[in-house]
Amino acid sequence: MSIRPITHQSAAVPTMEGAGVKLHRAFGFQNPDQLDPFLLFDDFRNDLPQDYMAGFPWHPHRGIETITYVLNGTVEHGDSLGNEGTLGAGDVQWMTAGSGILHQEMPKGNAKGQMHGFQLWANLPGSLKMTAPRYQDVEGKDIPEVIDDDGTRVKIIVGSFWGQRGPVDGIAADPQYLDIYVPAGLRKTFKVDTYRRAFAYVFDGSGKFADASDPKGVLLEKEVMGEEVNIRDLSGDRTLIQFGTGDEVTVQAGPRGIRFLLISGAPIEEPVAWHGPIVMNTQEELMQAMRDLRNGTFIKPAH
Repeated sequence: MSIRPITHQSAAVPTMEGAGVKLHRAFGFQNPDQLDPFLLFDDFRNDLPQDYMAGFPWHPHRGIETITYVLNGTVEHGDSLGNEGTLGAGDVQWMTAGSGILHQEMPKGNAKGQMHGFQLWANLPGSLKMTAPRYQDVEGKDIPEVIDDDGTRVKIIVGSFWGQRGPVDGIAADPQYLDIYVPAGLRKTFKVDTYRRAFAYVFDGSGKFADASDPKGVLLEKEVMGEEVNIRDLSGDRTLIQFGTGDEVTVQAGPRGIRFLLISGAPIEEPVAWHGPIVMNTQEELMQAMRDLRNGTFIKPAH
């Protein structure tokens, strides 16, 4: 067994998207190889309605999948195919844009006006970029949660973990998407497939992640594969942790516990031509998508 080294750690950056939604971006619109197959991750969390009510009006997507996970408030969505609905607290939507879709997402706060959710973009391989669009809307009650004897809680949105399997399936990147809470003071290790790219995003509490390659950390009380294992600096709210190769992630929870997303997926390793919400393999495919938008042929007929 080997603990994954930490290759990158950073705070999410405040930005604005849609018609004026304030959010924090952990990564995106830079190096598409950084976390292949994942392209972008946003944390949209606000206590003031004026910071999110303008929402994300009609916009296109092609060549990717978008994953929306709502913690507080609701998100009303609709699209050019006539689909519409509302995501509530705890719900997940996995949208495969495929050949193209126009949609909108309009957040609304809870009774206190609070809104909190995440959106992750996953790339599609070239063979599936022009597949038919597909939705998987999952209610929070249908997402399995495993509670360990020590109080650790893991919600399994996608993939298999601790004998349970998440409800979202048929995803090209074969991802694992977990929402994890570790109680105060506990040290916990989680298995991650060696061949997947992996990152953690801390969004509540604080903790320290083990790193077998950081000599400046605080030594753990064990060794892994003969290597001294160290604890990196404290990771708090809105912190991205990117991991190198290995088959475990270990975290030491802080005084209030720690809650984080642990996400991994199989890299696609294909060329990326990217413009906003459209991600193709070549510049010609990207230009064709732009032409389709202009001439009204972006939405492809169902076969």
